Amino acid sequence: MAGSPDPATEAFVAHRNLLFTVAYEMLGSAADAEDVLQETWLRWAGVDLDMVRDQRAYLVRIATRQALSRLRTLGRRKETYVGSWLPEPLLTAPDVAEDVALADSLSMAMLLVLETLGPTERAVFVLREVFDLGYDEIAEAVDKSPAAVRQIAHRARAHVAARRPRGVASAAETRAALKAFQRAVETGDLQSLLDILAPDVVALSDGGGVKQAVPRPTVGADKVARLFGVGLRQVGAEMSVEPAQINGSPALIVRLNGELDGVLAVRVEDGLVSGLYYVRNPEKLSRVERETTVSR
Repeated sequence: MAGSPDPATEAFVAHRNLLFTVAYEMLGSAADAEDVLQETWLRWAGVDLDMVRDQRAYLVRIATRQALSRLRTLGRRKETYVGSWLPEPLLTAPDVAEDVALADSLSMAMLLVLETLGPTERAVFVLREVFDLGYDEIAEAVDKSPAAVRQIAHRARAHVAARRPRGVASAAETRAALKAFQRAVETGDLQSLLDILAPDVVALSDGGGVKQAVPRPTVGADKVARLFGVGLRQVGAEMSVEPAQINGSPALIVRLNGELDGVLAVRVEDGLVSGLYYVRNPEKLSRVERETTVSR
């Protein structure tokens, strides 16, 4: 029928959100994930569909290979990045939080843990643990034997388990901790701020060399409390904060003089804030004003 999409386009559109999510979880960058989608489409458009047994698996395989190639390039780019590098935040729908495994895998804390894996380990972990692909499918995507993929998956799981948050905080717990943190900062109540911070809390801020940011991680409740309690109060009169769903978890969008300044995401363990991630780099804030659909 005239005007109807061809089968290749239909299949790509049907799996587009999945492919974006795979690429984003491998890269931590929405801009690069979109580039991966473009490259995936160009390769998919030239495939003889009669030879494809499982379109979803085939598309994931193409996207994974493109993401792996880009991940190696990104690694070189990060070596010259000014200050701390944080993932690009995504405004996500409230229902993402209902898929606990997906929300956990998208969280800033988990994406930073994934940054400590090698490219192939990261691809294997994401495809196996988040998207539940079989070892044979993953083997084709990363060009390894199924036996090798099993070993890589085992290694990656152990690596992530040693570094991930102890237990996944519920959305309600995260929201409560964020609210207490926000109240303490806005009222300048240093003791209340110390009470909501874990003793070994770590704060990272990403200005990308464009916006002012603390160049190195700030560690410890006292130092982090001073950083946020004093630093944010200095611009308190011009600052407004609104709750949002970022990367599947509650977070705060910060505006100065009505202009978007950044996104503050947190890691919560045992009811206390153990990680604070403030993204100010303007190049990473384009996905905060409009919702991004993610799926698995």
